[in-house]
Amino acid sequence: MLSTILDITYLLSALGFVLGMQRLSSPDTARRGNLLATFAMSVAILATLFYPFESASNNYLWIILSMIVGGAIGWMAAFRVQMTQMPQMVSIFNGLGGACAVALAMVELVLAGQQGGASYGQMAILLSALLIGGVSFSGSLLAYAKLEGRVKDANITFNGHNIFNLVLLAATLGLAVWLGTQADTVPTGLAIGLMVLSLVYGFSFVAPIGGADMPVVISLLNSFTGLSAAAAGLIYGNQIMLIGGIFVGASGTILTVLMCQAMNRSLLNVLIGSFSSAGGSTQKGQGDQVVKEITYTDMAIQMYYAKRVVFVPGYGLAVAQAQKMCKELDDLLSENNVEIFYGIHPVAGRMPGHMNVLLAEADVPYPKLLDLEEANDKLGDTDLAVIIGANDVVNPSAEDDPGSSIYGMPVLQVWEAKNVVVLKRSMRPGYAGIQNPLFFHDKTKMLFGDAKASLQELVTAVKSL
Repeated sequence: MLSTILDITYLLSALGFVLGMQRLSSPDTARRGNLLATFAMSVAILATLFYPFESASNNYLWIILSMIVGGAIGWMAAFRVQMTQMPQMVSIFNGLGGACAVALAMVELVLAGQQGGASYGQMAILLSALLIGGVSFSGSLLAYAKLEGRVKDANITFNGHNIFNLVLLAATLGLAVWLGTQADTVPTGLAIGLMVLSLVYGFSFVAPIGGADMPVVISLLNSFTGLSAAAAGLIYGNQIMLIGGIFVGASGTILTVLMCQAMNRSLLNVLIGSFSSAGGSTQKGQGDQVVKEITYTDMAIQMYYAKRVVFVPGYGLAVAQAQKMCKELDDLLSENNVEIFYGIHPVAGRMPGHMNVLLAEADVPYPKLLDLEEANDKLGDTDLAVIIGANDVVNPSAEDDPGSSIYGMPVLQVWEAKNVVVLKRSMRPGYAGIQNPLFFHDKTKMLFGDAKASLQELVTAVKSL
């Protein structure tokens, strides 16, 4: 009777996950969806504590203490993290999920060895959890270090790195297959060796992938973590772990595919061919091309008397934490009947939805946030496009330069607006490592400086009009 009630509870929790994820598809309902999924997970955890598993020792004291410590750490980390560091936090969470799968798989492999072996099906599940979890753990930690700026690509890569990765992958899979044939004995030494190889491969797998592709890598590793959680659910015959892992794995995979489509690149190209560093000078001028600068007063006048202004935010906005200052400028212009929109590229920032979250934090109304297609439809009838810390997502080379490394990538066509102003610290290229011809376009003027300070000056200038 108790098992039936708890199974029904699991079913309701899974339904809560589905409804929560469905609400995450819209900014208007995302907060409620997150709360609903959180509640469903809480119910699933409580049900698991009372589920009558075979050979369960029910060490409630250790379980409760672990939940308190882990929950406190997670709460404090999430509360203190800056919005610019959200991708790093996601990477750490991915990695810890993978680490849990590795720990569970290793414990069960050791126990299987002590108890006279395991079936081939059990070995396949355990080895899958160990491999996928190991890659997710070490790969996510390196992704975190890259995003945090603590590791330089040049220090961890070498000529022929992709070939080395293929050899290492073959060795890892080969050892896994060999270990799988030892189901009768499950040698602990080989299991430890496989764990080490999977960790090394996860690190080496992420090492050659450039910063421009980090959003794709994060979502891919997120799907790996989901698959490892699903494998852990199979290990213990726990339906909710299996369902939750499948949801995470599927959503991470779909997101990875969508981002690859947004960059017009295949996943294989992302994994083995990072953006080229060639493709343009980083100097203030290119040959006879010279950038034109604009003053705060001139830009304020241009915005104040425009009919429509489209802001295009990028990672520079996040770094400067300038979203609230942007909203203040938005309010001032809106009071003068200027139509304001925000063009959001799918891979702007360091992870999908990064710009949406930043602007939502500043209370920018959701209807003002336009996706790529909607923004491009409006840019042709826009008086001024204001680029705030974005670079590669507004690069016209993606459409007119077949030799460019980003050729074919859908971008925001800001050059279709009547005028363009780019707020940028310097003429340094973006993550793709190539120069942006937009900076030298006839319609474009540059406003150099920190985004927050520049927006503050613009707010002051608009107020004086």
